[in-house]
Amino acid sequence: MPKKISFLGLFGQQNLGNECTLQAIIHNVRRYFPDAEITCICTGPDDTRIRHNITAFPILNRYARGYNSKETREKYGLLRRLLRKVFIRIPMELLHWVKAFETLKGTYMLVVPGTGFLSDYSTHAFGWPYFIFKWSIIARLCRCKLLFVSVGAGPLWRPLSKWFIKVALSLADYRSYRDSFSKQCLESIGFATNNDPVYPDLAFSLPRAMFPECDHHDRQRPVIGVGLKDYYGKLGDSQRGGKAIYRDFINKLGTFVSWLVEHKYTVRLLIGDTLYDGPVKQDLTELLEKRGLKYEDGQIINEPISSVEQLSSQLAATDIVVSPRFHNVLLGLMLVKPVVSLSYHEKFASLMAGVGLAEYCHDIDHLDVDRLTAQIVELEKRAAKLTPHIKQKVQEYRNALEEQYARIFN
Repeated sequence: MPKKISFLGLFGQQNLGNECTLQAIIHNVRRYFPDAEITCICTGPDDTRIRHNITAFPILNRYARGYNSKETREKYGLLRRLLRKVFIRIPMELLHWVKAFETLKGTYMLVVPGTGFLSDYSTHAFGWPYFIFKWSIIARLCRCKLLFVSVGAGPLWRPLSKWFIKVALSLADYRSYRDSFSKQCLESIGFATNNDPVYPDLAFSLPRAMFPECDHHDRQRPVIGVGLKDYYGKLGDSQRGGKAIYRDFINKLGTFVSWLVEHKYTVRLLIGDTLYDGPVKQDLTELLEKRGLKYEDGQIINEPISSVEQLSSQLAATDIVVSPRFHNVLLGLMLVKPVVSLSYHEKFASLMAGVGLAEYCHDIDHLDVDRLTAQIVELEKRAAKLTPHIKQKVQEYRNALEEQYARIFN
């Protein structure tokens, strides 16, 4: 009888970084279990079904309806919210526990693959931390194996969030982390990681066919991939000062793109989230128009991106990648491109240091455009020397993940 393997995570929300993580582990599970029945428990089941051609279930029924959102808090007063919780939400949640048990019944393995799921960033204790706690308990009740594979962790601020996550991790049959920072983060909240291993981000195990080698020798000018992000500060709050942070970031990005154009580079605009980054692209292009930037036809390339394959194809058409999206940086490395990261999280520092590019990791909150432009010139000159080392490190990461897959799937 075919094994049933389920994945759990923040998938189906049109974040291409999360999607390439899921795509990577689906590809590798099918190598080990060709006949497996693969399902996904996620925040966007409809998108996941279409994108990955697998069965998908909602991680929480009310998630898509903006659970505990500002809109809900403003719509209902304190007493009405309390009554709704007692008479509607709690009974509905108990019903969902029953449905979740039915979903996992007969499952051989529940896998939490990568991503920064172990966090209460831009959520609350009854958001992501509760989701992971709930499904981990149900997995044990259903007697299926529970694996946390190359997961990222942090930040974690709330005591209840920490408790939820520590309980969930303690129930696992296997745990590994995508970097040392994630492991240290969990140790700092009192979780004993013991001998849990550190393995690379799962995206490094995407199929090789997605990363063609491109010959750019006939180009008259280098192409710089400029990544975009709806950045509102490290707390991700668009209300508490976040809008000013966003405007500052877009202005600096506009200055950087203007410099590239004026110095005869070609610019390719890149996104990593099809839901949130589209408006950022619009804001940037409007800013450049307002500044009166003149450029030749084709000097700024703005093509749609809606899948990991399209993102990979557009990254392949660049010479250097500059991005605040973690997996845009990672996929650039997979394509053996010199990269510059605009960091808002320690995961960037770990990734860049691991491939010997620590000096090209910028703190996004203190972005120095002059330093950034100087590094573009420097990377042009150093590219031939850097690319063999990047290629070697990517292969090492592939080998490490192959070792992990053999370890958990054999």
